[in-house]
Amino acid sequence: MTKILIPVFGNDISPRFDLTAEAYIAAIDANGQYQDERIVVLPQISAEQLCHLILTENIDVVICGGIEDEYYQYLVWKRIQVYDSVIGPWHIAVSRFLDNSLHTGDILERQKESSPYE
Repeated sequence: MTKILIPVFGNDISPRFDLTAEAYIAAIDANGQYQDERIVVLPQISAEQLCHLILTENIDVVICGGIEDEYYQYLVWKRIQVYDSVIGPWHIAVSRFLDNSLHTGDILERQKESSPYE
């Protein structure tokens, strides 16, 4: 089972790790099936509280936007895989992670609605 945390801002990955108020958490089994999925609202905006949440929830992977080196190094030291500088919708980041095509620094495009006029 892999547990993923993504700091979110609406439908997107939060641009800054230290200024997020919400986090998406998902537990996904080896077959890619979601076992748990939820949005957690933090009591206050704090990188330290977000790191504490990551550790208490036994998160394996963090997908985030900008993160200060201090927090990045701390999470890596705690053996958490960090994909940073990822920009775009968080649900696309999860899909890309699951099919092993997510990389640090990725800019994820929104899926375009098909239009009969195109």
